[in-house]
Amino acid sequence: MKTFTKALFFLAIILVLGACSDKADEASKEKKENGSSASADSGRVEITYWYPFGDKIGENNVNLVEMFNDSQDEILVNAEFQGNYADLHSKTQAAFAAKNAPEVTLNEIATIGVFAKSGMTQDLTPFTEKDDIDLEDFNPGLMGNSYVDGKLYGLPYLRSTPILYLNVDMLEKAGLDPKGPKNWKEFEEYARALTVEGETVGMSMPVDMWFFEAFVRQGKGQMISDDESEVTFNDEAGVEALTFWKELTEEGIIKIPGGEEASAIAIQDFSNGRSGMYFSSTANLSNVLALSEENGFKVNTAFMPANKVSGVPTGGANLVMIAGLSSEKQDAAWEFIKWMTEKEQTIYASKYTGYLPSRLSAIDSEEMQALYEEVPQYKVAVDQLKNGHARPMAEAYPEISTILRDEITRTLLEEDLSPQDALDKAAELSNRLLK
Repeated sequence: MKTFTKALFFLAIILVLGACSDKADEASKEKKENGSSASADSGRVEITYWYPFGDKIGENNVNLVEMFNDSQDEILVNAEFQGNYADLHSKTQAAFAAKNAPEVTLNEIATIGVFAKSGMTQDLTPFTEKDDIDLEDFNPGLMGNSYVDGKLYGLPYLRSTPILYLNVDMLEKAGLDPKGPKNWKEFEEYARALTVEGETVGMSMPVDMWFFEAFVRQGKGQMISDDESEVTFNDEAGVEALTFWKELTEEGIIKIPGGEEASAIAIQDFSNGRSGMYFSSTANLSNVLALSEENGFKVNTAFMPANKVSGVPTGGANLVMIAGLSSEKQDAAWEFIKWMTEKEQTIYASKYTGYLPSRLSAIDSEEMQALYEEVPQYKVAVDQLKNGHARPMAEAYPEISTILRDEITRTLLEEDLSPQDALDKAAELSNRLLK
């Protein structure tokens, strides 16, 4: 079955290759419109960096690349926007097969193992050892998805946890503490108090594996067994989490939109005051603060509510180097990765976007401490990281996530489909992939 899974993986690459030349043209256009457009200088080693997402996150990437290019005259980095994580990963896989991949890119942390075990990314251990990089300065809560089989395949860059965003004006109007709910029971009470039939709902949220992983962890469960031999999301903790979602949805106090626009609908509902609470990445903090100011309401942030325990998955992406580069390109790619993950750039990226500072020295810096004092919403994710855990990195996990998301959606839509039955079906299909 593992051979079959790998065959499917590489078949996907081949299918994407059919449009490779068109994507190259699109990337060139995107580079001019959304990324660094510097031309190569004589004597400078030129490399390409692919990144996902626009808005503040995209601006942060472009700004840092320009700062790096201006900081020295030996390496020139061209930054190119590649859509969302799924777009970025499929384009990288296709480009690697076509031997024209970017030298540096980002792996969403659950895909670190897939890329490393497929031979697409470079072991960074020799580079960190050569330059005596202090890996202990990277927040230990973010390092769980950096290693594959004991080797370092990525350095934390734009990392996050899901947090709870709260419309303070709506909470106060409903007589609720603007600090937010501490546990599932209070979360349900908040959602019910914020719901006004035909007008507002307690929360609008997409079916997102990241959020489901958090709820499972809060019930002392996990998604996959430690040896990655079978999924465990259909155990008690997973069933309890999905039952909770289904009950709140059927009561009409949380809204779970479907389809590809689900995430956009959720943020739109929150921004327009149609929902009082919103789960999202800390990476969206600067954007949400801007939206709330634009729409005239105050935003607070809080830990995700606890159940038996507090728990959240970490998220975001690590910087990785593509495998098979010449020594010259390797050295250039490493210098760029090293620079991007240094304390000063970590501070810049965190302040600009809301992503977690990946280095402890950045968190402890006067600049970040002053920001936390001025805008305490930034510090919530940092404090919550003590409850953080790594995401599964099994090679089949991307496919498993799709199967699970479909079954969760089905049980939320079909009144007679029980959470246990839906999760058992997802588990049966998922275990075939793992075995």
